[in-house]
Amino acid sequence: MKDQPLIDELLKQELSALYRAEDRHYHNLAHIEAMLALAADHRALLSDPQAVEAAIWFHDAIYDSKAKDNEARSAALAAQKLASRTDPERLDRIGAMILATATHQVPRFHDDAATRDASLFLDMDLSILGAAPHAFDAYERAVRREYGWVEEPMWRAGRGAVLKDFLARPRIFHTEEFRQRFEPQARLNMARSLEALTAG
Repeated sequence: MKDQPLIDELLKQELSALYRAEDRHYHNLAHIEAMLALAADHRALLSDPQAVEAAIWFHDAIYDSKAKDNEARSAALAAQKLASRTDPERLDRIGAMILATATHQVPRFHDDAATRDASLFLDMDLSILGAAPHAFDAYERAVRREYGWVEEPMWRAGRGAVLKDFLARPRIFHTEEFRQRFEPQARLNMARSLEALTAG
């Protein structure tokens, strides 16, 4: 069962259609492709690359900026679509990784390899925070467009709270590889963004 691809071409097409929705400005196919590229770069570090790839494909499959249950609905979709392709334990791991994108805290697994895969997956999702300033600024504008219905004062308060939460963490990235590559720039980017939000 593990040899059967979790994500085949047909499923890629089906999921790609969701990511191409007009109201997606950041949480779109480009975001998935960027994460898949990082997964390919770090494949040697992954215990179950296919499970991580599946989590990448499904983690934002359901995305409604007005909803609070996107991660749970995305995980449920993954469970439904992948049930016949793998065993329940692996399916639970994929679901746990998807659910973890709500808080970006590593899920608790008994297995060190699964914990490592989840840590790398979450770091891939947040890598945009440590991108070059122009790419980070484009990401912020795209997310703002996704929340276009939120009035500016509310946006500033909400976004500011998210940035403060990340900046208050002793570490933004869970793995040494991503920390070295992205953490210093991520802190600079977010501090600059927070300053702009506060200044109005």
